Amino acid sequence: MIGNPAYPTYQVFLAVFVSAAITCLLMPPFIRLMKHEHLGQQVRADGPQRHLIKQGTPTMGGVVILLGIVLTCVLLAKWTPDLVLALVAMLVTGSLGLLDDIESVAHKRSLGLTPPQKMAGLILISVTFCLVAVNVIGISPELRFPGGLVLDLGVLSSTLAIGGVTFTVPWIYLVFVFFLMAGLSNAVNLTDGLDGLAGGCTMVVMLVMAMVAFRYQEINLAIFAASIAGACVGFLWHNCYPATIFMGDTGSLALGAAFAALAILTKTEVTSLIMGGLFIAEAVSVIIQVVSFKATGKRVFLMAPIHHHFEKKGWAETKVVIRFWIVSAAFAALGFALYFQLG
Repeated sequence: MIGNPAYPTYQVFLAVFVSAAITCLLMPPFIRLMKHEHLGQQVRADGPQRHLIKQGTPTMGGVVILLGIVLTCVLLAKWTPDLVLALVAMLVTGSLGLLDDIESVAHKRSLGLTPPQKMAGLILISVTFCLVAVNVIGISPELRFPGGLVLDLGVLSSTLAIGGVTFTVPWIYLVFVFFLMAGLSNAVNLTDGLDGLAGGCTMVVMLVMAMVAFRYQEINLAIFAASIAGACVGFLWHNCYPATIFMGDTGSLALGAAFAALAILTKTEVTSLIMGGLFIAEAVSVIIQVVSFKATGKRVFLMAPIHHHFEKKGWAETKVVIRFWIVSAAFAALGFALYFQLG
């Protein structure tokens, strides 16, 4: 562990710098490796025509993002149970995304694993995370709302013996954790459609989550969140328009899972949905589009997710990205303000 733990604020800021440096420096050789192995992004045929030039751009940059995060935590953080749990959830979900990326590249198509395969993986990850968080970390199965309202989701609980170990299973909270973790993972994944979009929005949200964890007196989780923000900064150096690499599902699914894990471990599940409002809007736009088309045969948006709608309206890709960063920052600031109203 480097740095001076007597100055926790310094540790958090240092985590941003160290993670950014590691990710930025390791990305070029990874890009060269991907080009040498001809492992490139498969672009949607029905997407904006100007995206066709991105066909073959190296992908799976999420591998380097995750490496930067882990190395930063090794250097700066103490390996407390909650940090280990958050890291494992991120890495396992990233591994699911890696399988998806490999499947996509191997078969030369923009889709990788099937939805049922992804969902099965996310169910296993979220259920395991919830059981460990409640029974090992001591997380209470409740939701805290701005204004002081607390909703107990542990009212319907039972015990379950696994390998001689007895777990308390709060069924309603278990379902909520699944929807939160699967929802945010897929929401960040849907946001990852333009150069710099998902990385920039995640960077903003993780800086706020670092402040939340710091105020929650979870310095190691604050370092974890800061290292994610830093890794996104290092990645953006190579992912800004025109991108020389994409994070792939390896990065987007992992970052969404890390966001959900931080929300649960800091008991900010409700306000995290506001902080990540941009991600939620992206996911909701897809749901609205699908429901509308199936029900009426008409589309609400020119194309979903919603960032493609604005592209179809003639906005330049960089304009969409920067304006979405601004919107993401506004949501994050609002969520952070409401965080102080939690019970």
